[in-house]
Amino acid sequence: MRHLPLAFALALTPLTAVTARAEAPVTSFELENGMQVVVIEDHRAPVVEHMVWYRAGSADEQPGVSGVAHFLEHLLFKGTQKLDPGEFSKVVAANGGSDNAFTSFDQTAYHQRVAADRLDLMMEMESDRMVNLQLGEADILTERDVIIEERNMRVENDPRGLFREQLQAALYLNHPYGTPIIGWRHEMEALDLDAALDFYRQYYAPNNAILIVAGDVTPDEVRRLADKYYAPIPPNPDLKPRARPSEPRQMAERRLIFRDARVSTPYVNRMYLAPERDPGAQEQGAALTILAEILGGGQTSVLNQALQFDQKKAVYTSAYYNGSSLDDGSFGLFVVPAPGVTLEDAEAAMDEVVAKFMVEGVDPAQLERIKFQMKASQIYAQDNVSGLARRYGDALTSGLTIEDVQAWPEILQAVTAEDVMAAAEMIFDRDKSVTGYLMPAEEVTQ
Repeated sequence: MRHLPLAFALALTPLTAVTARAEAPVTSFELENGMQVVVIEDHRAPVVEHMVWYRAGSADEQPGVSGVAHFLEHLLFKGTQKLDPGEFSKVVAANGGSDNAFTSFDQTAYHQRVAADRLDLMMEMESDRMVNLQLGEADILTERDVIIEERNMRVENDPRGLFREQLQAALYLNHPYGTPIIGWRHEMEALDLDAALDFYRQYYAPNNAILIVAGDVTPDEVRRLADKYYAPIPPNPDLKPRARPSEPRQMAERRLIFRDARVSTPYVNRMYLAPERDPGAQEQGAALTILAEILGGGQTSVLNQALQFDQKKAVYTSAYYNGSSLDDGSFGLFVVPAPGVTLEDAEAAMDEVVAKFMVEGVDPAQLERIKFQMKASQIYAQDNVSGLARRYGDALTSGLTIEDVQAWPEILQAVTAEDVMAAAEMIFDRDKSVTGYLMPAEEVTQ
């Protein structure tokens, strides 16, 4: 150790100490009505994260009612037979906690962070709105205006949001991942009470839900409370398997140019369909995860070194892999050109760097450094019970298992350079890509 630089030696010390601590104990069981329960124990602070995840997201919507999953998420904060509209969050806040919810392609989740002795109350209220939601036409009209305004802020008023939406739609021609989670505006404007209640009655049932409690609790305590509040709710006997349309074979490169007068920073974004992490078979997903880090995971990444530092052709680069999904995800490359560099030149330079990487292969030192950083991140993530709860919830509602989540760190560490290059060979086919340019509006000459 005395031969190492002092800063590096000190940096190793806390990591070594944390490594000795065991991962948080995880217990899972199922209620008689089919609801899965996951308990993540962490007794260092008297707080808990209480989450209910539904295996229903925007990709489970029927055609013509895009955005209804997110719409219903908002509506669940309206009243029930026991609570007035808005009272749920007021009660959480009055008990010193915080609450929120989110909708994604594959799941909708509701969560509260409270003192451990308030868990009973959270289960009582959350189980109540699983079955006793009270909605009227007035609720529909006011909340529909809210989600349309949310779309205005996040998408309509941001050319990057509009561009991403178009790019995603071009990548997925047939699969519902091509429809935005928030919904297409013209369909959002027509969402009604029947659409919301149809989705609620179909998917909001205990046999389609996962309860995750993380923090200062024991499995016995959670089981007792879950048996009290969730177990009496009857399952939905008509719940069907999650079957979605698949993508047709892509045989030609797709390209789009999106122009908007509000664009101040043009960029090029290339996307490829990519296999997701599958239960019991996450090795390819692990290789793609590391490939994304090698190409665009920071200052020392291949794209950044070549385009930003060596060639001075970019001010920002990245690569990403979205593999935590029920169906095929995506792998992407992203380049913001330097001033004076056209998008065409930036794209050509990006392709040259990738082609060179395919010839030269993986730098062993970079691969080991990335693995070390991933291991360190996973160790420190044990300190965030909310993050742990979300990691399990996201995986379980995307088709993975608890065993898959726990095996993932070691699967990443087992990835070889050959695995990474095999993943790259599989992904980088221009005939299976979508390339988009985000550009300012063309100037009109007199």
